[in-house]
Amino acid sequence: MSNLPVSKASQQKEAKKLKLYRQYLPSLDLKRQQLMLERAKVAGEFEATLERIEQCQKTVFESLPMLANHAIDLTNLVQVGRVSVGEENIVGIRVPILTSVEINLTPYSTYSRPHWVDQAVVQLKTMLELKLQLQIDEKRVAILERAVKKITQKVNLFDKVLIPGARQNIKKISIFLSDAERAGVVRAKITKNKRLNKGL
Repeated sequence: MSNLPVSKASQQKEAKKLKLYRQYLPSLDLKRQQLMLERAKVAGEFEATLERIEQCQKTVFESLPMLANHAIDLTNLVQVGRVSVGEENIVGIRVPILTSVEINLTPYSTYSRPHWVDQAVVQLKTMLELKLQLQIDEKRVAILERAVKKITQKVNLFDKVLIPGARQNIKKISIFLSDAERAGVVRAKITKNKRLNKGL
């Protein structure tokens, strides 16, 4: 019975473990379900940010075809300044959240550049903000993905290993104790019969 002590105390210990595992499993499974819902929500936010980026690119291609003219220098007109990232607690898991983005606009003369540069600057600013949001969304999805994987492993450990193992141990101990008790009764009867036979 591989290192499993066979006694009433051991049986009670295994029964306590089984009860504890059964109490713990539903809360673990509930947390797993909540995490899966949150992961789906965050993944939806990631997809929405991607769509906004694609829409921004489409708007730029349609309304600013003149960006293809490389004679107009747009480098360093829009730059990321300060980015503030906080933390959010989602079902006990800490994930980053973009709290603020500071975009620096380099002053330029409206006389020395074409009128459409103003619109290009607005679109570049929007695109930078969206790209930063996408990076944070990607991290959020990855963290929640790992959390779901980890808690699913725990749920499976309890459901497929610990609970069946404790049940099996209780069964083994019960059979062993029952067999030992039966053997004791048989020995007692044999001893009694021998005494009775000697008495004749």
